Amino acid sequence: MTQQAIDTPDTTAETITAAQVAEYLAGHPEFFDAHAWLLEKLYVPHQRGTAVSLVERQTSLLRERNQKLHGHLSELIEIARHNDVQFDKTKRMVLSLLEAQTLDDVAIAVEESLCQDFYGDDARLILFSDTPFDVNSLRILSRADCSLVQPLIETSLPSCGQLSEAMNRFLFQENAARIQSAAVVPLVKGETLGLLAIGSFDPDYFQSSQGTLFLSYVGEVLSRIVMHILESPRR
Repeated sequence: MTQQAIDTPDTTAETITAAQVAEYLAGHPEFFDAHAWLLEKLYVPHQRGTAVSLVERQTSLLRERNQKLHGHLSELIEIARHNDVQFDKTKRMVLSLLEAQTLDDVAIAVEESLCQDFYGDDARLILFSDTPFDVNSLRILSRADCSLVQPLIETSLPSCGQLSEAMNRFLFQENAARIQSAAVVPLVKGETLGLLAIGSFDPDYFQSSQGTLFLSYVGEVLSRIVMHILESPRR
């Protein structure tokens, strides 16, 4: 009898007897090494002796599976806890932004949330306008003045990682030398309204490989609030 006759179901499989199966397994004691999943489905009486019985092997496999499932469950619980904390922080930030009446209020809410709740070391808000107006907590620049960071603007998506020294200076000004990694979020509502830059003294805090779902959400909320204030007569 060949290996194929055991592994591959076909019309001849119906003629295989229990004796032939037993004979094959006796001649191929390594069979279950390559077909360990079968051990979870077999039922055999417990056998004592120096050799490991199928019952003991089954128990070992089930124990290993249980440990893996337990580890996976622990990871899911930890992720759920982390997401709950992130949700609470994000909710507080959004509520603060919704209460903002002026662009200065927006800039203060952003800085307090990102630098306190989310452990950023610096947060800067830059808006684009060819018409200057009076604000204290953020910068108003024309698009022409922002050519240095044009690649960050054109993506319309958050960018994370280590920026060039020139970009750091442009975005974080007097704090640029201390910023080792950053996230830059374009504020887009029909057109690009500005940039949100979050800096960290830790070179690994923002990485190019990290997800940007949270940053995109913050950018969308911030864009709508900024647009609402810009369009308001109370600007």
